[in-house]
Amino acid sequence: MSHSVDIALVRRALQLPLPGPAAQAAMAPRPRAAGVDPPQEYRDGAVLLLLYPRDGGLHIVLTRRCDHLAAHAGQVSLPGGACEAGDTCLADTALREAQEELGLEVRSLELLGALSPVEIPVSGYRVHPWVACSPVPPSFRPDPNEVAELLEVPLAQLLDPTTVDEEEWLIRGHRVQVPFYRLGGHKVWGATAAVLAEFIALLRMAGSTP
Repeated sequence: MSHSVDIALVRRALQLPLPGPAAQAAMAPRPRAAGVDPPQEYRDGAVLLLLYPRDGGLHIVLTRRCDHLAAHAGQVSLPGGACEAGDTCLADTALREAQEELGLEVRSLELLGALSPVEIPVSGYRVHPWVACSPVPPSFRPDPNEVAELLEVPLAQLLDPTTVDEEEWLIRGHRVQVPFYRLGGHKVWGATAAVLAEFIALLRMAGSTP
C-alpha cells in the first residue's frame, strides 16, 4: 500500500471487519503482562485516534504522559481515560478526555468509527479506541498536569515498516520481548502500539481492496 492515505480510504477501512487481537498481537510484548494477574473485572476507558491534515498529509496526535501520573507515567499514548458517570457512551469518553487533555474543540470533529478494545492487565482497564478526523489542523492547548509533550506524527511515518523495532526489556523482574514504534524520538509500545497496529492493518486491507 502507498504511504499516501486520505480520509476516504480511512472511511473504507473502518467499514471492514475488524482484525482485532490477531492484528494487535503483532505489537504485544511477549510474554504479555508478565508478572501480572489479570483483574477479575476490567474498568472501561476510551482513547481517541485523531486524524487531521498538516503539511500535505494526514497526521495523528500522541501525548507523553507526565511522570507524576499514577498509571503509565511517562509513556506515549493516545489521548483518553476512564469512563465517568456523565458519559453517555464510550465515544463521549474519548471525546471528553481529548478535550480535557489537549484543549480540543471536539464539536468540530467527526467520529469515523471504533476499533477493537484492548485489555491492559497491569492497570485493569479495557480501552475502547475511537477514530475521528478534523478537516483542519486542530489548535492544541495541552493540560500541563497531564501532558508532558505533544507528538504530531505523520501517518506516512506510522505506515513505514522501518519504524517498527523490538528489544528485550526487564519489566517487573521478567525479561520481555517488546515490539514498539519509533515515533517522534520515542518508543511507542503496549496498548497504544496495539491500537495503532490494528489501525494500520485495516488501512492495508482497505488499500489492497479495489
